[in-house]
Amino acid sequence: MFPDPPKCSFASDNAAGIHPAVLDAIAAANLGHALAYGEDDWTRQVEGEFNDLFGREVSVLLTLNGTGTNILALATMLQPGESVLCTDWSHINDDEAAAPERVLSTKLISTPSVDGKMSVDSIHARAEALGNIHHAQPGILSITQATEWGTTYSVDEIGELCEVAHSYGMRVHLDGARIANAVATLGLGTEGLRKMVVETGVDTMSFGGTKNGLMAAEAVIHLTPYPKLLGQHLRKQVNQLGSKMRFVAAQFLAALHDDQWLAWASHANAMAQQLHRGASEILGDAAGPPPAVNSMFPVLPNEAATVLRDWCFFWDWNSVTSQHRWMTSWDTTQADVDRFLEGVQLVMSSVEHHN
Repeated sequence: MFPDPPKCSFASDNAAGIHPAVLDAIAAANLGHALAYGEDDWTRQVEGEFNDLFGREVSVLLTLNGTGTNILALATMLQPGESVLCTDWSHINDDEAAAPERVLSTKLISTPSVDGKMSVDSIHARAEALGNIHHAQPGILSITQATEWGTTYSVDEIGELCEVAHSYGMRVHLDGARIANAVATLGLGTEGLRKMVVETGVDTMSFGGTKNGLMAAEAVIHLTPYPKLLGQHLRKQVNQLGSKMRFVAAQFLAALHDDQWLAWASHANAMAQQLHRGASEILGDAAGPPPAVNSMFPVLPNEAATVLRDWCFFWDWNSVTSQHRWMTSWDTTQADVDRFLEGVQLVMSSVEHHN
């Protein structure tokens, strides 16, 4: 007999609730009236907080969801006739229903990845299209940190990708839906963000909040100059201008206070490591490599995966290799991990007994 499932599932950090500190911030911002569309004290304050976070003046466009944030970021970077170079496993290519291509009328040029990561060789290969009037011109390199496979680029790897892309006149976009988890792995606090994004030469990034304890709160951060008024207009055009923006800003203020955004992500990462340790004792090498962030990708027999998924839902990830994704979040507890591992042990014992 199965025990009751964990209180928190391992399907996605998107499935987690809102952090209590964020809920408190929303409630506090709910008192009285404030002008709409970012003309409020919370938005002005959070813009200053992002300057402090990055250690330089940046331009901030608060947004509402991940797909729209990526579209807005790319919209502010693209020139006519340009395309976007990304990996086959990037979110903009694989999980956004062709929204960037439909909304922006641009072409995504996807290239095979290794563990979800872009290679320098791929940039060189795609750059051969530059100057050829018959091909869309690669104008933007988009990378994801952390990747859809839970891997991370090192600071040096991002720096090299930026250097090569810039040498061809491309700008670099970083999809940071899970940037908090990636920065947390460095263990350098906010200095890690500056090393990873500012010092490497990233031009524009999507800064994620929703997957890290916030609700419908994302941001486009421009680290290099761009026409600010154009960005404001484009945000309206792609439906990312929230009228009651103070509630988005208030959430980021709560998350950025005392580096809570990193503390929440560090906890999620640590829970994934605990999950992997326990799973390795049950599955051995099939548990996959140790997680870099808050996800792991075990290989499971189909019958085991089906039973487990019915008990405590998680996503299939690669049907060809029978890999699945288990993901932790800011609110995952050790008790959740232990209960889930108890279920894994029961299922695997049953499968081995029948075999």
